[in-house]
Amino acid sequence: MDNFKKENQFDVIVIGAGLVGLSFAYHLKLKHPIRRVLVLEKEAHVAAHQSGHNSGVIHSGIYYKPGSLKAKNCIEGYHSLIEFARKYDIPHDISGKVIVASSDAEIPALDMIHQRGVDNGLRGLKKLTREELREIEPHVEGRQALWVPQAGIIDFPLVAERLRALFENELGGTVVFNGEVKTIHEDSKGVSVETDAHTYRASYVVSCAGLQSDRVTAMVDSSNDLRIIPFKGIYYKLRPEKEYLVNNLVYPVPDPKFPFLGVHFTRMIGGGVEAGPNAVLSLKREGYEPFSFSGRDSLDTFTWPGFWRIAAKYGRTGAGEIYRSVSKKAFTRALRKLIPEIQEADLVPGGAGVRAQACTRDGLLVDDFDFKFGGRTMHVRNAPSPAATSCLSIGNSLVQHVEKLYRP
Repeated sequence: MDNFKKENQFDVIVIGAGLVGLSFAYHLKLKHPIRRVLVLEKEAHVAAHQSGHNSGVIHSGIYYKPGSLKAKNCIEGYHSLIEFARKYDIPHDISGKVIVASSDAEIPALDMIHQRGVDNGLRGLKKLTREELREIEPHVEGRQALWVPQAGIIDFPLVAERLRALFENELGGTVVFNGEVKTIHEDSKGVSVETDAHTYRASYVVSCAGLQSDRVTAMVDSSNDLRIIPFKGIYYKLRPEKEYLVNNLVYPVPDPKFPFLGVHFTRMIGGGVEAGPNAVLSLKREGYEPFSFSGRDSLDTFTWPGFWRIAAKYGRTGAGEIYRSVSKKAFTRALRKLIPEIQEADLVPGGAGVRAQACTRDGLLVDDFDFKFGGRTMHVRNAPSPAATSCLSIGNSLVQHVEKLYRP
């Protein structure tokens, strides 16, 4: 490290200023205040992609397999997030939500979700009859429902900004924006991380690169066996005069054939009600406009053997998602399963987000969080929902893992 300028030398470099990367950097600096920690972010601000393009929902942990990393980190992260929000006056609301079985055929799946919630330690869950559902959500139709009091909403970009401010201003960490990583080189003495403007040196590197996680991992590990398949979620919003139709959060029983939660209604922390999202293949990893396209991103998807196995497995369901993305009428029809009063004219275009979903070469969508350790680097390779809710737990637990491998 002697050949590098002092200002470019660090103990640990973190790649990515999303919620997970900032949480890790914050917890590391909190535990090891004398160490020099750098966060590199390729965009001009924090939470530029998944952390800032999500529905803002605080997840309870009810969906996730007991004992999984998702379940453990979501439950622990939930409580840490609420405490953090209260301490730093971050707008949030623990409003609760209903998960609705629209038909008798969906009731067994609803019962399974209920049991998972119980197994994960959630209290206050309540099965609702149609009449009890109407008392909570008067305009929602369903055969049965499950009340989840822990669910809520929050301003996740503000959480990320607060983590950055604490890390940088109070703990003395360093954040460099517009610092896209081009290469990573590891040797026996440390790791070099090159951007367009500078080359930085550290003893250890942690990548939390989200939609670019497979590419950053491959800079160190050419045998990386996961590929990010990006799925775009497109939202509508209810017109202001129709927001009365939704009191809190309204979710369907998710389709067990498809690894997403289905179109739902979310009352947002800044006001308004979102409806959606659908889940369609995105032709650009960081493309939020209707016709966003990247040749490189598309090539990476279509040349991955696992993608074609996914397409074969979920083809029919995926076709329905694509149809809803181009047909407002079809999108409205899906929403009317939950709220029959919804009309096409009640919906106006909303935002969009892109989910980074890791996929194996064999066509399996990685269901749990995935962290890979090796040498002087650690990579967060799969951190989709509920990573935002879980971010404080993930960051803290990764610090503990890194401490076992490297003495900060």
